[in-house]
Amino acid sequence: MIRLENINKSFRVARRQSGFGQAVKALVSRKTDTIHALQDVSFSIDRGEMVGYIGPNGAGKSTTIKVMCGILTPDSGICEIAGRVPWQSRIDHVREIGVVFGQRSQLWWDVPVCDSFDLIRDIYQVDERQYRKTLDELVALLELADILMTPTRSLSLGQRMRCEIAASLLHQPKILFLDEPTIGLDAVSKIAVRQFIRNLNTEHGTTVILTTHDMQDIEALTERILLIGKGRILLDGSLQELKKRASVRKKLTIEYIGKAPDISSGMQLIEQREGRIIIELNPDICSVSDAIARLAAESEIQDLSVSDISAEDMVAELYRSYQI
Repeated sequence: MIRLENINKSFRVARRQSGFGQAVKALVSRKTDTIHALQDVSFSIDRGEMVGYIGPNGAGKSTTIKVMCGILTPDSGICEIAGRVPWQSRIDHVREIGVVFGQRSQLWWDVPVCDSFDLIRDIYQVDERQYRKTLDELVALLELADILMTPTRSLSLGQRMRCEIAASLLHQPKILFLDEPTIGLDAVSKIAVRQFIRNLNTEHGTTVILTTHDMQDIEALTERILLIGKGRILLDGSLQELKKRASVRKKLTIEYIGKAPDISSGMQLIEQREGRIIIELNPDICSVSDAIARLAAESEIQDLSVSDISAEDMVAELYRSYQI
């Protein structure tokens, strides 16, 4: 379905110091740096997969998405999606993909949402009967009935993002690229969007590539994760596999009465306030049972819970270990 082999992409960026004199000097002699956005990026994605594409800002996520969409042409390498090279077969390619950029809009700002949808139908030359059927389904699933007649500029961020997702699916694409689709959304809107994406994948077999900094989106939607850093693919596996590779540490949340327990070897204090502490421990040095026994000997424990490392902590640790 999707195959990338040794994709490279570089950009030349102009640099200068601040000040009017430096601006004039730059008109005559401009200094530029070469930024290697992608370096030998290779991976493949099968039809119907839901993949989380994660990495810090500037890692190369959006550049990869733009290459796969045909917006950018790489310097070298192979990119085939459904048997096509995206930048060589733009018209045929975009008929089979949908794209949502969380910080960009494909809706016209000053016209009602329904007019934007109709214009998108004409751009993609969607059959009228099929368009109406798809639109009715999307309106019901994303709860858009009350806002179709509203200009885009009058929508809340959550409403607009639901409309953006609907707009990207009006032509029934086989592949959906989501770049920060839940950015700035409230909890209710995030849950609605996640549920819709899951249903889309289950019922229609749509392939979904999701880039986001929200690890709750990753945990809720994807089964496989690609980690990119400094333009290179660093890890490829399931979230559970990455957690095991990142750390085996446990987190203990303890509520106690009296004086706070002393933190011994193998434990690290994460948070402390009156009557409650959070401790992180390495089971290879101090097992959970030993840690509880030591803490119980120090203080009267009212309640405790044990949890694995969170997805956010796991990714942060991976970033540190790979120095990205």
